[in-house]
Amino acid sequence: MALALDDKLVIGVSSRALFDLEEENRIFEQEGLRAYCDYQIAHENDILKPGTAFPLIKALHSLNADGRYLTEIIVMSKNNTDTSLRIFNSIGHYGLHISRAALVSGSSLAPYLNAFHTDLFLSANESDVQEAIDANIAAGIICSHAGLPIDPEDDIRQIRIAFDGDAVIFSDESERIYQDKGLDAFAEFEQRNASQPLPEGPFAKLLKTISLIQQDFPEGKAPIRTALVTARSTPAHERVIRTLRAWNVRIDEAFFLGGVPKSEVLAAFGAHIFFDDQTVHTDPASRLVPTARVPYKQKMQIEE
Repeated sequence: MALALDDKLVIGVSSRALFDLEEENRIFEQEGLRAYCDYQIAHENDILKPGTAFPLIKALHSLNADGRYLTEIIVMSKNNTDTSLRIFNSIGHYGLHISRAALVSGSSLAPYLNAFHTDLFLSANESDVQEAIDANIAAGIICSHAGLPIDPEDDIRQIRIAFDGDAVIFSDESERIYQDKGLDAFAEFEQRNASQPLPEGPFAKLLKTISLIQQDFPEGKAPIRTALVTARSTPAHERVIRTLRAWNVRIDEAFFLGGVPKSEVLAAFGAHIFFDDQTVHTDPASRLVPTARVPYKQKMQIEE
């Protein structure tokens, strides 16, 4: 009987997001594909260190505990079968329950994201993530930081996911007004449209899917806890609240920071992943919590 993925939370993760492959990527960029392949085959029995997305991927396994099957993790990589053994050996070493993969030998991964009903794609490759966003898939560029401690033995009981608002959960309509015309124009626009739900952004569907999973658990016992961490402040908060209410979406914690740095709040929340569209936020946050940057949709930029 065929396995259906359309009722699962499907996470696609690249090998370089899941494991620390920065040295291997350096070899690829500086010495070429043949040197990279030779290196991976020569070291295929050497276990890779965890990468930035490792804690989240490991934690997502908890959604399949106690007879539940809510999530599916798929390795989506531009490696070929010959260079993938090291990745699978490392997956087995850490006891990750990942049995499915898309190995495309350098081709584009974008066509396969919808084929696998992918809800979220995580990669360290900016062009791959851009293609995913352009294909209406929630995706983030993993921000690697050497100082971020990652303990592969850490037992995560509750997954904590933090989102920026504009250009992530919501469309970038309001953010573009702020960038083009300034804070006063943004505030006036938001007050005038306070009763109108914000258009959906690239992560709206993912947030709605997570909210549905949360509703299957008793109050306070959901395995996923979410937070909105936004630079908005009052009175621009009203439209956000009314939008989430219109979507029937539950956000566990919300922070309207109005210019206060996000990184310390994210550390206090204990985020296992934070999604934001601006490097001014992702760079400092990546030093404290796993972070991914969400690029703008290129089609929207061309149309404008």
